Amino acid sequence: MIKVKDITAAIEAFAPLSVQESWDNSGLLIGSPEDTVHGVLIGFDCTPELVDEAAAGGYDLIVTHHPLIFKGLRRISPEDPDGLAVLKAIRAGIAVYATHTASDKVLEGVSGIFAGKLGLQDVRILEPDADGEHGLGVIGRFPVPHTFTEIRHLLKKDCGVRCIRSSKPLHTGIQTVAICGGSGGSLIGAARRAGADLYISADISYHNFFTPHGFMLMDIGHFESEIGITEILFTLIKKNFPTFAVRISEKLNNPVIYY
Repeated sequence: MIKVKDITAAIEAFAPLSVQESWDNSGLLIGSPEDTVHGVLIGFDCTPELVDEAAAGGYDLIVTHHPLIFKGLRRISPEDPDGLAVLKAIRAGIAVYATHTASDKVLEGVSGIFAGKLGLQDVRILEPDADGEHGLGVIGRFPVPHTFTEIRHLLKKDCGVRCIRSSKPLHTGIQTVAICGGSGGSLIGAARRAGADLYISADISYHNFFTPHGFMLMDIGHFESEIGITEILFTLIKKNFPTFAVRISEKLNNPVIYY
């Protein structure tokens, strides 16, 4: 008999809750560690539709990247999407767990998997914590310099990026690349200090695109920069529980619609 605590222990061996950012709310948000689990549904955001999918499929644990309960709920109402998801999960007896910055801050996590898709080598943490092992963002190098056009092609072909907001492209070869999945505007300075030619992240504000000579920015979208975590979580749980029912949601929908 597998319990919630068995699944979460495997996740936390990979992404310890102790390393999450102080403002975050990663961990078990709904349910008890002692609840029995018959199946796990992996998602990105815990929406009402995701909870419905879990309930219909008999999955009694949802694991997502973004926390369902984040800044705090002043009221739980079916008129609010988060409130509706909470109500649906509780009524269906579904536990909800989020990894968020805990999985952002491990080298093999959100930013690291994106670096792997780009083919970067010698990847390391961009802004390490005091322990030197965890931190936000990563930085690595292409084996050979790439042009802006080549990187744009990689992002769209291999990384599922639909839209790129970019500063003025560099005309020289781009070799050292820093990446931070999610809202990474605060790490622009760290990327420059680390010697990055290019910094890839999301939610970059307008004025940051006035970049200095020899440095450029790309904003690829929040969803696009972090969605790879679902693959990591699926592989992790399946490796630890090979005969267990684990599935990635069919409702991994980006709330941002491009026209």
